[in-house]
Amino acid sequence: MSKAMVGDDVLGDDPTVTELQDRIASLFGKESALFVPSGTMSNAIAIRAQTNPGDEIVTERYSHIYIYEGAGYAALSGCSVALVSAERGIMQPLDVEKAIRKSHGSLGHYPNGSLVCVENTSNRGGGTVYPLERIDSICDVARSRDCAVHLDGARIFNASVASGATVKRIAKHFDSISVCLSKGLGAPVGSVLVSDFKTISSAHRWRKMFGGGMRQAGIIAAAGLYALDNHVERLELDHDNARILARSINEMPLFDVDLEGVETNMVYVETNGRDSNQVVKELSELGVDVLSIDQTTIRIVTHLHISSDDLPRIISAFGSIS
Repeated sequence: MSKAMVGDDVLGDDPTVTELQDRIASLFGKESALFVPSGTMSNAIAIRAQTNPGDEIVTERYSHIYIYEGAGYAALSGCSVALVSAERGIMQPLDVEKAIRKSHGSLGHYPNGSLVCVENTSNRGGGTVYPLERIDSICDVARSRDCAVHLDGARIFNASVASGATVKRIAKHFDSISVCLSKGLGAPVGSVLVSDFKTISSAHRWRKMFGGGMRQAGIIAAAGLYALDNHVERLELDHDNARILARSINEMPLFDVDLEGVETNMVYVETNGRDSNQVVKELSELGVDVLSIDQTTIRIVTHLHISSDDLPRIISAFGSIS
């Protein structure tokens, strides 16, 4: 990062940002890419560039776009949302099709469903991975109903490592893809939106309007390039560590884990009626930081800074909760 060549990315002349954008676009088999400060902004400008105010987006009921992005689809794009129920966060194509509403033929009653959003891996699904045939079918359904398809791929490299499919293959039928550099890849900040030239041109304008234009951004883009070179294959270690934690914690009487749902680097733990916020507090006092999802569920995420040597201490901390 300290040696990165920089320019002014608002003017489009930061060479390191350009290198990162070109590399990501090539990796995903798309025409163009845009570096942005966060995954939330990447999703926001993807929605804004591919919808009109009064449109409706379709997404899974616990998706990041719906739960964790401050209703940006409504505030920034003027869209409503149609929610799809799913098992472990993985939507069924037929359910997606049923959720798409069109203004045409409704006597003006319905919004115009124009964008389907898929999250892979599914965060609230437990880090689950979409099978290729499922995402292909969802994309086919969306196009048959004249909808664009956006992939919230905050952890798409986790999905790739877990499934054995390349990110290019996973992204093949999507119109746009959000790629996070600061999740499993371990960069300190930044995401990249990938799409065709037209969509990225529009997204560039919305990035500016939403306050996402950065000047000498090559300093942080360099970290993204390093992560691509060094932190992709090692994601399998995070997945292995998550499975070890899941099996060990599931054996404890206070906790339950859906072991079949542990496919990547997340472990969702049910506290069997114990207040999850209190469990989080007690674990924090023991030096283990996790998140509460609701009153009886906590989430563990393994990542670059959690080594195999840390696992016994984490397991011991959970074992000490009574």
